[in-house]
Amino acid sequence: MNFKEEFLDKLKTAKKLVFFTGAGISAESGIATFRGKDGIWNKMKPEELANFNAFMKNPNLVWEWYQHRRQIVHNTEPNAGHFAIASLEEYYDVTVVTQNIDNLHRRAGSKKIFELHGNIERNYCIDCKTFYELQELEKTEGVPHCKKCGGLIRPDVVWFGEFLPQDQFRGGENAAEQSDICFVVGTSAVVYPAAYIPTSAKRAGSYIVEINIEPTELTNSADYSIFGKSGEILPEILNEVRRLKAKNSN
Repeated sequence: MNFKEEFLDKLKTAKKLVFFTGAGISAESGIATFRGKDGIWNKMKPEELANFNAFMKNPNLVWEWYQHRRQIVHNTEPNAGHFAIASLEEYYDVTVVTQNIDNLHRRAGSKKIFELHGNIERNYCIDCKTFYELQELEKTEGVPHCKKCGGLIRPDVVWFGEFLPQDQFRGGENAAEQSDICFVVGTSAVVYPAAYIPTSAKRAGSYIVEINIEPTELTNSADYSIFGKSGEILPEILNEVRRLKAKNSN
């Protein structure tokens, strides 16, 4: 793959990278996107399941739906794109800011991750906010109850009508503003407030690289757009970095 010379020059001098990732990178592992033609929302109505009122009205139904989604995630592996991002930590200070809730970045080995929409493998009590890992709840039938206060336990994901976790958003935004290159991978970056991440990066002078299978609303404002599968492009970028670093060390 022949990369733009300007991009290669940025890779040579960059110290901090941010990867702002969306459903597209997970789709390459077999997890359905929400808005594509095979998206999850085309099969289920989100207003019936992914909001707090729906959970309170029928907690068992919502819990079972998330258990089904967890099973899909559990049977899914990180792909070459996830692993390439993790491997770039050998050469740069890398931060992942993800809209995905599937935990694949962490399973691939990435260490610094901000999860804007939560994590499907974590749960918490709606009353006392005690957190529970999924393994602690596996033997429970139906929606589990908190061992401390008896409250209902819900998935630690951001539902419709809820705010993003501010510590995750602020952390991601700060990393983006301090980055030398901000990669936007597998997302059109149009859903706010998450989409402020690449906007903040660009405003602070970061070089914006879009990696998507087709042009998006971000394409016109990106410094460099590479179209194709992230699972193929990111390993190529990793290989290019290895060549550049080896050349500089000789």
